[in-house]
Amino acid sequence: MKSLALALTCALALPAAAQGPCATDAMIVFDGSASMAEIGFDTGETNRITDARAAMARVMPEVEHSRRIGLITYGPGAKDACEGISLRFPPIEAAAKLMIAELDALEPAGLTPLVAAVQRAADVLDYRLNPGIIVLVTDGNETCGGRPCALGRALTATAADLTVHVIGYKASHDFFGWNNPEGGAPGTDVVARCLADTTGGRYIGTHSEYELVEALWSMLGCEFVAGSQPVGHPSKM
Repeated sequence: MKSLALALTCALALPAAAQGPCATDAMIVFDGSASMAEIGFDTGETNRITDARAAMARVMPEVEHSRRIGLITYGPGAKDACEGISLRFPPIEAAAKLMIAELDALEPAGLTPLVAAVQRAADVLDYRLNPGIIVLVTDGNETCGGRPCALGRALTATAADLTVHVIGYKASHDFFGWNNPEGGAPGTDVVARCLADTTGGRYIGTHSEYELVEALWSMLGCEFVAGSQPVGHPSKM
């Protein structure tokens, strides 16, 4: 714990510009579509959104000290199933408490307009002028006609310095892939990974809460010291 306190003290003593990537604002784009309520074939499993909430609750108290973080969700909405995109809050300091409360209140419904949601997150970050990070947490592909690969290329061409990371949680090709112009045949990889591939981000496929925690930390955490795991990593606490 002494090493953690020292590392945090040193980091806080540095001006934001000196902290580099640790000072970059981030937006979480969180899948709240109906499929997140599904349970796997093993009846002992929890549903996907329960696992994703738990992983966020473990990671956020650690990474909120590194950067300002905001939240956009998609899925549930009062109108069309593809219009349920909600800016919960823009990047703020000490975002953990509000993040956890918003995700706990989220009731999965609707389809998956992830392309429009990522574009909204980029706009919130003012991506043409400022560096930013977007982390998309999804269990499937675009189902509202958006083009992840085209969006990734457009963001790269016009952004100051925007990186989009994608975490696929128990993700597979969607039944509604017919409404994704860039979708392939059933069984193909998650098309949303194009957002990562074209913006210099990472795509990580995950199948458990532990893997979700590891993926979130790798994209949002800050390595204060060298080693196999950064100080403050949730698995060390």
